Amino acid sequence: MPVINRIADFHPEMTAWRHDFHMHPELGFEETRTAGIVASKLREFGCDEVHEGIATTGVVGVIHGAGGANGKAVGFRADMDALPIEEATGKPYASTIKGKMHACGHDGHTAILLGTAKYLAETRNFSGTVHVIFQPAEENLGGGGAMVREGLFERFPMQRVFGLHNWPGGERGTFLWKEGPMMAAVANLEIEITGKGAHGAMPHQGNDPIVVAAAIIQAMQTVVSRNMEPVDAGVITIACIQAGHTYNVIPSGVRMMGTARWFLPEVGDLLEARFHQLVRGIAESFGCTAESRFMRAYPATVNDAESTRLAIPAAAAVVGADKVKELPKPTTGAEDFSFMLNACPGSYLFLGGEGAASLHHPLYDFDDAILPVGASFFATLAEQLLPK
Repeated sequence: MPVINRIADFHPEMTAWRHDFHMHPELGFEETRTAGIVASKLREFGCDEVHEGIATTGVVGVIHGAGGANGKAVGFRADMDALPIEEATGKPYASTIKGKMHACGHDGHTAILLGTAKYLAETRNFSGTVHVIFQPAEENLGGGGAMVREGLFERFPMQRVFGLHNWPGGERGTFLWKEGPMMAAVANLEIEITGKGAHGAMPHQGNDPIVVAAAIIQAMQTVVSRNMEPVDAGVITIACIQAGHTYNVIPSGVRMMGTARWFLPEVGDLLEARFHQLVRGIAESFGCTAESRFMRAYPATVNDAESTRLAIPAAAAVVGADKVKELPKPTTGAEDFSFMLNACPGSYLFLGGEGAASLHHPLYDFDDAILPVGASFFATLAEQLLPK
């Protein structure tokens, strides 16, 4: 079966929603306009319940199938927030808000789930309950975790939860799945080195924190290459160095920022321990002091095997089995749907779409052709998991 005909019928409507969200991007926990439109649409569609204000701007719609609720339920999640990026696409529907744009496709994800809700509320061709979860603040602020902490799964009990993310550069309409780790855990790193400033021509009169920073950066590369088991995956990257202001003055301090990624919990613990040891030990050996912060943000996104196996047939029903493929290896990107998967069995899939730019790029734009594909996947999955 291809894209559901009824969903194909309102493809233009879904595209219009997506373009409207794209023109009016909102950052994490600020999605008041987006959330208001989502809630209004869900009521317009005839959802049985619409709950607003979860984790500040989150929205959950409740749709009962034929015969009403019976204790069986699934959830589908979309993220709503944009990024602090200046758009450069030149599209007619480009962002109207300076310094903000939907550079990750959350506008498309929201439109997909609205299309799903419209179809399911209209047809009710399932038995049980579907929860459509519109999440705020996926980008760096952990809105998924906030929804879980505010009792998402206690207020809306479900046996499984599913998410979907567009994958630019992938073949249009191809679903990518993986059992187990799909995306990495992430920590934000900060280092503050304090030395003693001096004239650049007389370095012996100071304690140069820039030399310390260079030694720390070099040593960090040994954590993965010499402390971790070679078959495990992990990375530490220093991505920002701030120090000094002119040619010939050694500053008194250096600030660095970076990121760490991993899949296995024990690898994260190792990265954290060695990070602190190296920063403080190296600084002390040079006669300086240092503060190090390893701030865990998102856990790894780990797909439940059974839920993933249940999702594959729904994807195949929409696009054909030849376009449903296993992701060869997990990605070290991060995703806060991980908080939901830690609290409820479920699975997270990628959906390929065409485009000239990658995620988080000023030229990125969501591929509108996959809107009905994503909505048909969620709708088909609901009907397969909750048969009448």
